[in-house]
Amino acid sequence: MHQRKLGPFTVSAIGLGCMSLSYAYGVPPPVAHGERMLLAALDAGVTHFDTAALYGYGANEELVGRVLKPHRQKITLASKGGMAGVDVAGDGKLVRVIDGRPAAIRKNCEDSLRRLQTDVIDLYYLHRFDKKVPIEESVGELSRLVEAGKVRTIGLSEVSAATLRRAHAVHPITALQTEYSLWTRNPEIAVLQACRELGTAFVAFSPVARAFLTGKLLDVGTLDAKDIRHGMPRFHPANYAANLKLLPAYLQVAREVGCTPAQLAIAWLLHKADHIIPLFGTTSLDHLHEDIEAADVKLSPAVMAKLEGLINQSTVVGPRYSAQSQSEVDTEMF
Repeated sequence: MHQRKLGPFTVSAIGLGCMSLSYAYGVPPPVAHGERMLLAALDAGVTHFDTAALYGYGANEELVGRVLKPHRQKITLASKGGMAGVDVAGDGKLVRVIDGRPAAIRKNCEDSLRRLQTDVIDLYYLHRFDKKVPIEESVGELSRLVEAGKVRTIGLSEVSAATLRRAHAVHPITALQTEYSLWTRNPEIAVLQACRELGTAFVAFSPVARAFLTGKLLDVGTLDAKDIRHGMPRFHPANYAANLKLLPAYLQVAREVGCTPAQLAIAWLLHKADHIIPLFGTTSLDHLHEDIEAADVKLSPAVMAKLEGLINQSTVVGPRYSAQSQSEVDTEMF
């Protein structure tokens, strides 16, 4: 596996986002299958594993912690706080709450440490910028967690270049994580350059556009009723039908390069800049190995330009998030 720098860590060039093993895309796979997926990734050379308190309201951290505890010294472990399941009504039912107050962040971190069965988290992100709390206050608490030895480095998720700079003035930001792929190009507005200037790694999630760029999701009607993509405008039937028209030319490029469509999408990210680390997620062992092999795909400047001309902010139909979800992130809109 090729390597890249993630702050003080050297990690596999492609990391595993563990979310889908417990949450998001319909009914998650059996726990035993999740265990096999994690160990298969480790065996294949993945050393960067990413989870969060939100995923399965702690279930994903428990899975990752239990399975990877014997291999803790071999991996770079990332998790996130500031957004978690909270029993708001006191009825035992957890709901998603964004809370960037210092006390909430500290509690999230301590809960994550317990579930992950570790004394320290290598990279701990603020999962969402709570706009009711100055970013300096939230990052100040993350900095105190570093001082306390509970966290080694800190990151931010779904924030703008301006917020990144404000945060970095309080404490060095090791990584910024947000969605980035051929069909979600917002980071190109300012965030990628800000990361380069500050020495912050850019961790790109959903590199295959939530399966669109695999070329295998041809009918959104087949998605599970609980799949989060139902709430994303690009996956609404009319929009998705329009977006499918982009695929034939894209698939042709993959054939010309000699790789799969998913590998092409991940390879594009790896070629964009050396401070970008794609973070893929899957529940399929076959797709796991397929995606990892994207690190060996070589793309010429001409192919990169062709891809960017085919799929971009002007050719994709529909925003990536609903208005409500977009209001919760701090990233630039096209």
